[in-house]
Amino acid sequence: MTPNKNHSIAEQFVFGQVKSCPVVVNLKGEPVTSDAGLTLIAELDRKREITSLFARCFKDYRDPNKVLYPVHNLSAQRIYIWLSHGV
Repeated sequence: MTPNKNHSIAEQFVFGQVKSCPVVVNLKGEPVTSDAGLTLIAELDRKREITSLFARCFKDYRDPNKVLYPVHNLSAQRIYIWLSHGV
């Protein structure tokens, strides 16, 4: 379908800041970094709390006084690594 004047497409999207740099996505077909998709997935995850909800499915039997990383962080890390390998 050919877009007409009634169908406008945003030229770019601006996401949160990563390491003090703004993340901008445009639809112009220019080259992007290989891990930009993962940045977008992490942003979506933060907004939709996908890995947070997933982490609630697990019972953490570890001693709370010795926990460095909560289950949510560990599960998000595993999922992001899995996604970054193109699986």
